[in-house]
Amino acid sequence: MQAVLDELGALIAAHSRPDMSTTIDGLLLSAVTDTAPDYSLTEPLLVVMARGGKRLLLGEQLFEYRAGEILVVTTEVPVSGHFIDCGPQAPALGVGLVLRPPAISELLLRGPGPAPRPAARPAMSTGPADRDLLDAVLRMVRLLDSPGDAEVLAPLIEQEILWRLLRGPHAESLAQIGTAGSGLTHINRTIRWIRENYAEPLRIADLAAMAAMSASAYHRHFRSVTGMSPLQFQKRIRLQEARALLVGAAGGDVARVGHLVGYDSPTQFSREYRRLFGAPPGRDAARLGARPDTAAAHLP
Repeated sequence: MQAVLDELGALIAAHSRPDMSTTIDGLLLSAVTDTAPDYSLTEPLLVVMARGGKRLLLGEQLFEYRAGEILVVTTEVPVSGHFIDCGPQAPALGVGLVLRPPAISELLLRGPGPAPRPAARPAMSTGPADRDLLDAVLRMVRLLDSPGDAEVLAPLIEQEILWRLLRGPHAESLAQIGTAGSGLTHINRTIRWIRENYAEPLRIADLAAMAAMSASAYHRHFRSVTGMSPLQFQKRIRLQEARALLVGAAGGDVARVGHLVGYDSPTQFSREYRRLFGAPPGRDAARLGARPDTAAAHLP
């Protein structure tokens, strides 16, 4: 197992870029030395850690994964966290694979018996990576050294990785992504709306109707997936968007940014921003702007 992780780590270090992209569609590589807290918006993703680790908060739920372990993310949610067991001489090294609903749906239809219709589950789960899964991930990353083979073999290895996840302890989480009519499908519809309209007033009754649920059932399902209420989710999205705007504008007009993301009161905006990020908006943006790694992407 350690030999596999060592080779995987060497390949990640050799091929990683600041934006995590690779020449293989959907394959991401991350090398991070910074252990400061970070705030990000996830996407459906499998993460395999080859060296170091990370602690994450989804709402009030704590998740941790280290070398030889995986993280499965099933939807877009705002998370906070920090990398652990890493530093300038020993970066945290990870592989990400975007989890695409059509690819998962196809495998669910091929499996024995009818495709499951799972209830909504937490958007994140962690656990050990078995040897077969690690071997498949390693073979996928090796293709970066063989671009002539990648076009044909990468989709086949992606199928193998997904199949092994569907045959393991994360099967129900993964099946949510590829199952039409699952609880996650309905919640995702409203998550997408909140993300695209985060500055607009939120009406639970409208979101519940969008998810074809009663208000109480919707609130329960939403919290079970995201670890937050819809209002808490919207607030986190607003504040993370505000942070991105402030950093991009090198501080900018704090009151204007607050208004852009949906705050009518500059005082309330500054208070809630400081509560989440630990510093007032202007000071936080100046601090982030001075960090050389601010623009670097990273895995959740």
